[in-house]
Amino acid sequence: MKVIVDQNKCVASGQCVLATPGVFDQREEDGIVVLLTETPPEDLADDVRQAVALCPAQAIWVEEQGNKVEEQGTVEEQGDKQ
Repeated sequence: MKVIVDQNKCVASGQCVLATPGVFDQREEDGIVVLLTETPPEDLADDVRQAVALCPAQAIWVEEQGNKVEEQGTVEEQGDKQ
């Protein structure tokens, strides 16, 4: 699993930090998401997926094995994503 964040989309709600504090943090000055680890351990995978689902700005997604992309709780083939 590889985690990707888009700081330009982030609205600083902090849901990702509440779901997975070992993977996400927020900048002190504005609360924008900070990715602490791009490839979290497997035991945090479900928590990371929860953070993806909770993000109100859809600013977080993950690349799963098999070249699939999960964004806001949906799974799409990367080639279909535009």
